[in-house]
Amino acid sequence: MLDVSLEQTRFYQDAKAEGWREGWKKGWEEGWKQGWKQGQEEKQVEMLRVIVPILLKAGMSLEEIAQRLPVEIDAVRLAAQQSE
Repeated sequence: MLDVSLEQTRFYQDAKAEGWREGWKKGWEEGWKQGWKQGQEEKQVEMLRVIVPILLKAGMSLEEIAQRLPVEIDAVRLAAQQSE
């Protein structure tokens, strides 16, 4: 009988390499999506920090701002608190 372990077979090596490639690809895609989402959220927060104080000074209420932009009221409140 041949003295070859499973890890030494071509089938095993090919399957391992394929698994590694698929895992790397999936990890990269998920990381990119998560980074994009985080960047968009940070961009929205920064935009609210700038525009909410301006709209409040113009006489709009927090609720009006949230409806017009359209964003969550909690995000508008947070931006208003940070601008004080």
